[in-house]
Amino acid sequence: MKLFYSFVFSLFFISCIPLQIAPKIEGGKVMVGKKFKRKLPRQYTYVFEDPKDANEFYRYVNAKYQQVYDDNTGNIAVTIDGEEHFLTFYEVERSTQTVNLIPMIVDVALEEKGYGSGSTFENAYTSRSGSWYLALTVTDSDYKDSLHPDHYRQKAVVAYVDGLRKEYLNTIHYIEVYLKSE
Repeated sequence: MKLFYSFVFSLFFISCIPLQIAPKIEGGKVMVGKKFKRKLPRQYTYVFEDPKDANEFYRYVNAKYQQVYDDNTGNIAVTIDGEEHFLTFYEVERSTQTVNLIPMIVDVALEEKGYGSGSTFENAYTSRSGSWYLALTVTDSDYKDSLHPDHYRQKAVVAYVDGLRKEYLNTIHYIEVYLKSE
């Protein structure tokens, strides 16, 4: 009986088993896009968490660069230190999924006692919470990956997209960005 109680007691400490964990990114991070999310390209991306609503970055880009972002071509011409580069961005979701053991154990116990059909807490067996991220890719005029560590402009490009991230997160009304860019 002691073994049973110690087993149940230990289940309370490990009652949520994570299957998938969304990363916490402080600021921004340069990484290979495919390693972050499969649908991203194989080139290096600048990734950061997006706490704002869906499509807010589209509105920000449209106001800042005074053009409508096209999902088909996806390139926005930007000038970094006097050279033309092309910026593309992706909104991606990474979720945290967990299996909750306590509702399963309670359902089994209720079914053994004859009080339930075994699916009283079935909706609570797993839980999911998602985080949204923006992944930015930058290529130069020769279509080479400007965020690649070996690219000769990599530090300037990282500084540019980091400044873009800070401006996006600190701007509430995008008319401010529009007026600054004129």
